[in-house]
Amino acid sequence: MERVTEQAILPRYRNLSAGEVEDKGGNDPVTIADKESEALLREGLAAIDGSLAFVGEEAAHADPSILERLDRPCWIVDPIDGTRNFAHGKPPFGIIVARADGGIARSGWIYDCLSGRFCVAHEDQGATVDGKRISARPTGQTPPIGAISLIFMQEERREATRRHISPNYELVDIPFCAAEQYPRLALGVNDVSIFERTLAWDHAAGVLWLNEAGGKAARPDGSPYRVDDWDRPGLLGAASPALWEELAELYGKMD
Repeated sequence: MERVTEQAILPRYRNLSAGEVEDKGGNDPVTIADKESEALLREGLAAIDGSLAFVGEEAAHADPSILERLDRPCWIVDPIDGTRNFAHGKPPFGIIVARADGGIARSGWIYDCLSGRFCVAHEDQGATVDGKRISARPTGQTPPIGAISLIFMQEERREATRRHISPNYELVDIPFCAAEQYPRLALGVNDVSIFERTLAWDHAAGVLWLNEAGGKAARPDGSPYRVDDWDRPGLLGAASPALWEELAELYGKMD
């Protein structure tokens, strides 16, 4: 991930021409760096374990049938998470890689391309940042700090969120980057987050990492996040199980 950052991503940072940025639709940009990063990651991961299927964000956009691979052992790759930020020449953005089996992420890696921060988790083995074991910690603030994304919600859900959830938190801006949002939930920056869109390449590694750190990420009904259930909306993350339960109770009032 470090090598791909140096070879394909940073040389393009604040150095993109107009023809090197496209819109996939819905204000969802993709750049030449995304495509080059994914190609290099695919090559590198195949060298590590070529028996796993490969599910990359850009490959799946070009061929949606690739998403069918999520129910078998696979690599899941977001070659640049936070492309909107990257394309506008600002942080944060990163690379996210997960290894999944049986629809569940078993390992996850989140690399911050500018700072080099490296978050790693393996199932039942805890979570680390730059090789050091970490435990999720709330901010300790009252009211808790909430980073709540309304972007992909229908207007009715947005209004319900504003009514039932927002008044209970001190709201802060979202980073438009899961590679940054999940670390914020464990490292004492944010207490809770709501994600409406739950694509596997955005969330597989982060959900595992936050849970292994002692926080909690799960579907609003408490069921585990599955990578092969990527089109189901709604995912809650929190710095502690208690904060998660409080958020889930409020979320339930929106129905």
